[in-house]
Amino acid sequence: MQLQLSLKLLPDEASDDAAIRRFISSTTGKKLSSITGYQLLKKSLDARGNKVFINLRLNAFIDEPFIESAPPYFEFRDVSNSTIKIIIIGAGPAGLFAALKLIRAGIRPIILERGKDVRSRRRDLAVLNKTGIINPESNYCFGEGGAGTYSDGKLYTRSKKRGDVESILQLFVHFGATQDILSDAHPHIGTNKLPQIITAMRRMITDCGGNILFEKKVIDLTIYSDTITNVITADGESHSANAFILATGHSARDIFKLLYHKNIVIEAKPFALGIRIEHPQSLINSIQYPDKKMHINKLPDLPPASYSLVEQVDKRGIFSFCMCPGGIIAPASTTEGELVVNGWSPSRRNNPFANSGIVVQVEHQDAYQSMIHRDKEPGNPFLFMNFQQMVEENAYKAGGGNFIAPAQRMEDFVNKKVSTSIPLNSYIPGLQSTDLQSVLPGFIYQSLSKAFIGFGKKMKGYYTNDAVIVATESRTSSPIRIPRDENMQHPQLKNFYPCGEGAGYAGGIVSAAIDGERVADKIYEKYQQHV
Repeated sequence: MQLQLSLKLLPDEASDDAAIRRFISSTTGKKLSSITGYQLLKKSLDARGNKVFINLRLNAFIDEPFIESAPPYFEFRDVSNSTIKIIIIGAGPAGLFAALKLIRAGIRPIILERGKDVRSRRRDLAVLNKTGIINPESNYCFGEGGAGTYSDGKLYTRSKKRGDVESILQLFVHFGATQDILSDAHPHIGTNKLPQIITAMRRMITDCGGNILFEKKVIDLTIYSDTITNVITADGESHSANAFILATGHSARDIFKLLYHKNIVIEAKPFALGIRIEHPQSLINSIQYPDKKMHINKLPDLPPASYSLVEQVDKRGIFSFCMCPGGIIAPASTTEGELVVNGWSPSRRNNPFANSGIVVQVEHQDAYQSMIHRDKEPGNPFLFMNFQQMVEENAYKAGGGNFIAPAQRMEDFVNKKVSTSIPLNSYIPGLQSTDLQSVLPGFIYQSLSKAFIGFGKKMKGYYTNDAVIVATESRTSSPIRIPRDENMQHPQLKNFYPCGEGAGYAGGIVSAAIDGERVADKIYEKYQQHV
């Protein structure tokens, strides 16, 4: 027979197959020899008490042959001769997963990506980090795989009502991710592994008759009545299709402006903005893992500790975002003269620092009052985008150029003191000690200052001058929403499908992938009689 059961084990027990079998035996009352094997269904870490535990949910095989879990399988069709062609603008998670879903439905996708493939893109990132020279079309945001390729590869989402999360994770495994992501409570892949997975997806798309064209920046589109007939790329080429999916990500400001100038409705969307903070990983470990002696002795059995923090300050939400244990802070800008930072981790999360975005919710009145020298007429769809750009320009100037980032020690930030030195850190272009009051809008600075003190009360030792604050974390989500109807089409255009983070409908790799699949499903419903 097979039984599903939950076990609460110490970290060293949870990594020991023999120990797990003994616990299954004692929990079920069955002889140890009767336990023929088990399948791991879910794994999570619990560090809330005086000891750290690992919670396991298992499917145990008792007195019957053990059967290994079958690897995920998906059938991809040859779409070379499909009479329906869909143009997808952007090769991020939304665009790639939309393409894969269309292929499974028998429809041919053509992806137009403004950036380069992952291998070429890596060279541009190296130049950015070492010399401060940015390629506006090939960077941490633009290129094959989108902003997610060179990120932590977090696959956790709260968007479970929007689609099949399990199917998305299984597709990642199909293309090379480890099976661990199917059972981990907070799965991640790691920036060192994501490029190979993205490359495998591209090969599948092209092997099936789809196509991905790189360095094809869309600069115009042709509209006839309520239909897009074709798009124009920067090299002068025209690309026509039955329908068009817009999956450009949250940083494609030129696309937002193009839609506006074409009188296609877009809307200002509130978002969150703040900073990225970095602590020594050893400090976060000591705070989060209460049994210090066990932690030191059993470190191989415990992952680098993470955290999730929320604080309310004057009825405003401040929260941690994209926490990267054992990670690195990187320049995520897309334009010279604007500084954005983000964080990522390798799969082992074995770097000596832990970083996280700490961001403040920005509402219409906040942005409006802060835009002293900017266009801020009522109803301006670019209100939040302009606010975002203003703070990024402030950060670049304060750093002195070459994407050197302005920074301040944590207690100095709260006490309004310029730091006399900056601690060792992971940010390769370098940090410049600065009074961050000159970079951040007043309500952001004040909210963060109060929140840091509150965070220190929740995590004893978190509020410390050993932590460094780096400005600015401003690309948390899109500052624009592109409306769509119940068929996921833009209300003005019957064959135009805004999708993913850039359109304001996702906030991470998995939710963007889900949104891409949902759009593909709607397109299939519309054209299935022609497939």
